[in-house]
Amino acid sequence: MGHAIRQHPRETYTVSTKVGAILKPLPPDTTDKGRFTNRLPFEVVYDYSYDATLRSVEDSMQRLGVNRFDIALIHDIDTYTHGVEGQKQKFSEAMEGAYPALEKLRREGVLQAIGVGVSSWEVCQECARSCDFDCFILAGRYTLLEQKSLESFLPICQDRNIGVIAAAPYNSGILVYGPVEGAHYNYAPASSLILEKTRQIEIVCARHGVTLAAAALQFPLGHPAVSSVLPGPRTPAQVETSVKLFKEIIPEDFWEDLKEEQLIDAETPNP
Repeated sequence: MGHAIRQHPRETYTVSTKVGAILKPLPPDTTDKGRFTNRLPFEVVYDYSYDATLRSVEDSMQRLGVNRFDIALIHDIDTYTHGVEGQKQKFSEAMEGAYPALEKLRREGVLQAIGVGVSSWEVCQECARSCDFDCFILAGRYTLLEQKSLESFLPICQDRNIGVIAAAPYNSGILVYGPVEGAHYNYAPASSLILEKTRQIEIVCARHGVTLAAAALQFPLGHPAVSSVLPGPRTPAQVETSVKLFKEIIPEDFWEDLKEEQLIDAETPNP
């Protein structure tokens, strides 16, 4: 990536990085890859201390050959990663260690914006109330299948001008492939309830000639607090597909029908 971006003027691209997760090499024949596919043989060690955060940002700048980042995010301080009790400890460590370090770098101009990247709107909300963050990556919690963040988190972000990057809009794939056998939702096999809800959304999609994946990708952008959507493409072909889905025309009646059939929250702003 560093070789690629050095060919372009710095003001023509945006670079984001994360802190908190440090990769330690494992033997190359390690078989436990965790929940991710094609994972390289590294052990993830979580360190949200002040010094570790400064080292992490500096190491990333050296690897990429840049002297500043546009965004730096505290990564994975949620219960999904650390469990209920572990999350409380890691959250405190991050707010007392990582946040002051990032805030210092923001004052110095090394970082333009700082935030948190997690799969929990509740954690993002607690962060927003605790410190002065510019943005959040919220993975899978504001999608066609889930809108609980509408109740309080997204309004807080709107009031405080905090940008929300809506990641994982496909909820681990089910909103791309539909309710097929083996469909995944939040990194696990989808429940019968999720499969049926997706099936009902597909019926509305068919009625309006809308692609399920296009609806999923465009959905989060309806909320004024959402600044961008992060689908996580891994190949050039997936990037091209994402662009095509973003350009698909979706009629206003489609969103209204989803609300009428109680498939999405009635208060959801339409894209």
